[in-house]
Amino acid sequence: MKPNIGTIDRTLRFIVGASLIAYGVINHSWIGAIGVIPLLTAVIRFCPLYCPLGISTTGGGNKCG
Repeated sequence: MKPNIGTIDRTLRFIVGASLIAYGVINHSWIGAIGVIPLLTAVIRFCPLYCPLGISTTGGGNKCG
């Protein structure tokens, strides 16, 4: 798995993931569990959905193949 998530994308994923988790905790909602996905992809710097779509936000082109 080569990184395909750039710095800005990674920062946004951290913010969205943490916000969703906080919302879920505050409101006792299952929606907070969805926040784990963007948070996890930000930590590992790899988004599996980007590969088949040929997207890479690292600036080096598609890094999946």
